[in-house]
Amino acid sequence: MRWTPGGKSSNIEDRRGQGGGFMPGGRAGMGIGGAVVMLVLSLIFGRDFVTGGTTPGADNAAPAVANGEVASSPAEERLVQFVSFVLDDVQNTWRSILAERHVPYEDAKLVLFRDMTQSGCGNAQSTMGPFYCPLDEKAYIDLGFYDELQRRFGAPGDFAQAYVLAHELGHHVQHLLGIDAQARRLQRSEPGSANAVSVRLELQADCFAGIWGHSTEQRRLLQQGDVEEGLNAAAAVGDDRLQRAATGHVNAETFTHGSAAQRSAWFKRGLTTGQIEACDTFGDRGP
Repeated sequence: MRWTPGGKSSNIEDRRGQGGGFMPGGRAGMGIGGAVVMLVLSLIFGRDFVTGGTTPGADNAAPAVANGEVASSPAEERLVQFVSFVLDDVQNTWRSILAERHVPYEDAKLVLFRDMTQSGCGNAQSTMGPFYCPLDEKAYIDLGFYDELQRRFGAPGDFAQAYVLAHELGHHVQHLLGIDAQARRLQRSEPGSANAVSVRLELQADCFAGIWGHSTEQRRLLQQGDVEEGLNAAAAVGDDRLQRAATGHVNAETFTHGSAAQRSAWFKRGLTTGQIEACDTFGDRGP
């Protein structure tokens, strides 16, 4: 992906030099629900998602220094510049798209942390992977996840990394459009549909990530192989692949994010069309 290294985005909240700690209330609102899902992720990442500890043999993130300064390698700082570029580019793209619909765009913040921090939705732990919290309108990521994405998920490449962030910002767009609130009301009124609704939200965020990808293609920021990297990343985190790798079998009824085929197909739909209307995962069940 073509990008220009620069400074740190004003919308990045860098907590890599801060300690963690627990907040009463746990993981409420994180969007990763259920003991089965936590167990699956524990097995995939080689870390303990249930208690927040680290399983034997897992790699630990670099420790934060006591005075709040960030101990960081040149490679990690380049990664910070990359996510800064993607963060600003995705948000500028959506600002333009929503302006055409007379919807004001409010920037989300991206919180960089190590190991653990606090979010408006409860505890944020690196083992949970990236997520968006609608209560504080912030996305959270431990940059070590990108190493996991390449090594454990088999999804290398900078556009794969960009897809992850664009997906979380897709949730922010859903929040601004009121889609997430409608989905939560539906989940409360029809508890039996909670997982299915969650899948539709996640697939739409994949499609929204694709809309940003469409914009980068139009502006000739994509290089050979980038599209394949993004599609591979979307498929790599499909519920079926995670479950099969962890348990040897798949239970579609417990899906919360969608299958590998669904995730890559909806990302591709956004990438191909560049249109919000094409991302109606609720009205058009599509792939």
